[in-house]
Amino acid sequence: MRSPLYNFCVSTSPHTKIIFIKNLVVSIFFCTFAEYVLPQYRMKKLIFCILIGMFALSSMFAQRSEIGGLVGGSFYLGDLNPTGVFSQTQLAAGVIYRYNLNTRWTIRGNALWGTVKADDEKHNNEFQQNRNLSFRSRINEFSIQTEINFLPYFTGSRTRYRFSPYLFGGVGLFTFNPQAYRWDPYKNKGEWLDLARLSTEGQGLAEYPDKKFYNTTQICFPFGLGFKYSLNSIFAVGLEWGMRFTLTDYLDDVSGNYINREVLAREQGSVALELADRSKNGPQPEGSRRGSSNKTDWYSFAGVTLTAKIGTPNRASCPAHKQSGADRVRRSMGEL
Repeated sequence: MRSPLYNFCVSTSPHTKIIFIKNLVVSIFFCTFAEYVLPQYRMKKLIFCILIGMFALSSMFAQRSEIGGLVGGSFYLGDLNPTGVFSQTQLAAGVIYRYNLNTRWTIRGNALWGTVKADDEKHNNEFQQNRNLSFRSRINEFSIQTEINFLPYFTGSRTRYRFSPYLFGGVGLFTFNPQAYRWDPYKNKGEWLDLARLSTEGQGLAEYPDKKFYNTTQICFPFGLGFKYSLNSIFAVGLEWGMRFTLTDYLDDVSGNYINREVLAREQGSVALELADRSKNGPQPEGSRRGSSNKTDWYSFAGVTLTAKIGTPNRASCPAHKQSGADRVRRSMGEL
């Protein structure tokens, strides 16, 4: 059985091979650049290198591939925002790569960046009003997804296959970093402080051995729906909204109960104590409810997408170039 590399070397045109080698050299350069410039940002470096790798392979998948971007918003659902869909939506953006298996099925890679935030004071709930916590967290996500079109569709169609609603689902990795805002009277300015290592609920403290520090790199399961429309022979525009189910309850650094104030102050200092308990009716006793660990947190990306096809058919070498554009694409995808 011949390997894919052998088939690529034998059956691919010289022009495509040259483009592939050029893209591969550029990819190696940029991945080396990322190794030295982004050494402390492992997730961002991984996403960057994967995107560059996709760029290198794009010449092998011309006519079936699309690349583009998403601009929109992000929000979260959790202890500080239990039900407010699109509440405190923040700006989000990202890069999208699609490989169209046929007119119904698509494999897709995403690299998305956004911010989620919430504030107890924005809700009328009496418990939240008294708890008085708030946070923000930047989200960096890379995911692999599958799209299924309700109608036959391909970018470039001007007639029968020009638009389609679609569903998508997949799996991904994301990083987050919950922060809280605090006014520093000594510096006379406000600042955002990282919460993950402040042990606000006893994480990592010897007095609470069952509470470990939570990992700020987690798995997510994206799913959602969208609509795409072919503008012309190259570009497509779309709208989509997707939710992310996660395996963590600490996007907001809130999950369980208040801990002993003296222990927290002794181990982590007065600032950690202040950020752990900001209740309006005074300090809360150890063991009283701070959050709910019964449900994990969710977050969402929604926005407008714009993608462009990579490569165009070589009509001179294509015996089917006299066919309609729709039939040519469907034949290349194995549907005719």
